[in-house]
Amino acid sequence: MKIVKTNISCYTNAPLSVFSREAAFFESTFHSHPDFELVYVQESYGKRIIGTAVESFGPGDMVFLGEDIPHVWLNDRIFYKGIRNLKAKSIVIYFSRDLFSTSFYELKEFGEIRKFLSQSVKGVSIGGQTRTLIAMKMEKLLKKKGFEVIMGVFEILFLLSKSKDLRYLNYDSYLALSKDNKNDRLAVVFQYVKTHYKEKISIEQIAEIANMTPTSFCRMFKAKTQKPFGEYLHEVRISNACKSLIETDLDISEIAYQCGYKSGSNFNKLFKSLKNTTPREYRKKALV
Repeated sequence: MKIVKTNISCYTNAPLSVFSREAAFFESTFHSHPDFELVYVQESYGKRIIGTAVESFGPGDMVFLGEDIPHVWLNDRIFYKGIRNLKAKSIVIYFSRDLFSTSFYELKEFGEIRKFLSQSVKGVSIGGQTRTLIAMKMEKLLKKKGFEVIMGVFEILFLLSKSKDLRYLNYDSYLALSKDNKNDRLAVVFQYVKTHYKEKISIEQIAEIANMTPTSFCRMFKAKTQKPFGEYLHEVRISNACKSLIETDLDISEIAYQCGYKSGSNFNKLFKSLKNTTPREYRKKALV
């Protein structure tokens, strides 16, 4: 599946939109857009692909999507047979970063929401009491207008920033470089890995990129990311492999090679340890 780039704000001619969708099935393609999106599925079931995460969904499923993360909801085959009592129904909120001014994002009081939004590029599954509460608020927002809608969205963001009922759908390695970390020593490391993950990268080499000794670099990297550099590198490579499995028809062996693995067996072993499935099963689940 190829990713289609869209821009919801331009389409709706507004930086904030709240609406209900009802159709025989979800019709969108595998796409991404620069807007934030909150989706609450009221009726329907199937599978959804968010970033590289392929999971089942059903009534009550709720997901928050950060900027530019590819996604699609795909109904089970029965929804395409025109059965009248089956329908795909959801409430969706779109808003662009421009909804709030730059100075607003920089407020100390906005810090936790800013952090949540920066992390949401990984895709966020919302559960527990948070999901129940936000579902009710989304239903009420459909009946509100004007500034009440903005206040309602702000309240939802506040609840999400405080919630313990969140599950991130992709690795930290999927997280794009944010404005908050551009001056961080790790930023140059993340950028280098993003560009050179296909190549062999030694600890000595990456430590030199960070202008540190290998020992100091390993200590600093684990302290800031809670994982060794080698584990992070594998996450980046496997995430890119997942994208290729979904978006291209390349052979699995070719994808392994393009993602920095010279051994197919090593690639399969690492893939299964991180994704709990084989590359072949992952592709089949995503595309069937």
